[in-house]
Amino acid sequence: MSLELWFHPEAEAELIDAADFYAQQDPGLDARFIAEVERALGQIVRFPEAAPPVRSHLRRKELPGYPFSLIYTLTDTQIRVLAVAHHKRRPLYWQGRS
Repeated sequence: MSLELWFHPEAEAELIDAADFYAQQDPGLDARFIAEVERALGQIVRFPEAAPPVRSHLRRKELPGYPFSLIYTLTDTQIRVLAVAHHKRRPLYWQGRS
């Protein structure tokens, strides 16, 4: 059975903000960033428990080449992406999300 992929609204906003930032830095960098996020999401869908846990029920999938990680949790039916977290900003700010 395949798990549904769900993005917290604030995680979706973080993804858009990061892509916008990269678009302003270098044309095409936003597309490369999004492609890396999609690659990471594909790995999470295939192997949801492979990323290391950061809290009892939360996992962190780092994005190679970018200072971001996908923070997610698993339910019986979903992979819930709770944050697109920058490594140097507000550590653990996403803890209250579900």
